[in-house]
Amino acid sequence: MNDFLRIEDLTVEYRSGRRHVHAVNSLDLQVGEGEALGFVGETGAGKTTTALSILRILPNPPAKVLSGKVIFKGQDLFQLSEREMRAIRGEEIAMIFQDPMTSLDPVKTVGDQICEMIQLHQRCSKKEAWQKAGDMLETVGIDRNRAGEYPHQFSGGMKQRVVIAIALSCRPSLLIADEPTTALDVTIQAQILELMKDLKKQYQSSMIMITHDLGIVAEICDNVAIMYAGCVLEYGSVFEIYKDPRHPYTRALFDSIPDVNRDQERLKVINGLPPDPTDIPAGCPFHPRCPHCMERCKTEKPEAVHLNETHWVKCFLAREEGRRAHE
Repeated sequence: MNDFLRIEDLTVEYRSGRRHVHAVNSLDLQVGEGEALGFVGETGAGKTTTALSILRILPNPPAKVLSGKVIFKGQDLFQLSEREMRAIRGEEIAMIFQDPMTSLDPVKTVGDQICEMIQLHQRCSKKEAWQKAGDMLETVGIDRNRAGEYPHQFSGGMKQRVVIAIALSCRPSLLIADEPTTALDVTIQAQILELMKDLKKQYQSSMIMITHDLGIVAEICDNVAIMYAGCVLEYGSVFEIYKDPRHPYTRALFDSIPDVNRDQERLKVINGLPPDPTDIPAGCPFHPRCPHCMERCKTEKPEAVHLNETHWVKCFLAREEGRRAHE
């Protein structure tokens, strides 16, 4: 894999008084050029915190990066000045947030908001920026004549299209989408996902798709990272993870999806609750909920077991299975 984006040993805490919330714990991750990575996990797993860390827009306080590197195109973003980071945000890395209502300024026209992003990063006149803003609106399926309208004049799905237009206005090489379809109904959700898929091909950009919906990942992504309690437990291609999930948590996620071809009186659930982020258990963070928990899982942190060049899992069970397979 090329080192387009590489996260090494990232640890992030939120501090409130004496409480320390362990949001991200020694996270390692890679995203290749032109690749779409699905970032999957339950609410509170640390997905959004990781994304905000990449852009260096974590609220500080209470958030604090304790350790780690974010290497983007060969440079560590944590070592850059704020001025250098401002040049990267929007132009090189852009983010689509999950709620378009809070992403748009209600007192500015949508055209002005796209123009603002373009003029921030590109040398052009107001007239040229307005022309480009109209082009971007048409790219996301909105008539350019609506550039002079305000956010409240658009539906939820149209607002999200405007947010995507703003994010893509400078053609960033990395797009981070934080559950971009959560607030939309199913029909509009499908349209937005189809739009994002088409735009990714058109602009040849890399993407991190943050979601808890495994269907969205199958539709859009090339690789998948399964996140739990602030760390990645399994990573691989969409085909590998969906065809042969190896971590008990990944398997439990798939088992909890209803099968439309079978009559089921009750849905399968994952026993227990995600750990309190102020008190992450020792050993494997999933061990209190794992049906295959062994004694060592309670005290030792499993290292990544590489099943092949692209698929790895942090689980002692996978190590045991691999050992038996070679005997």
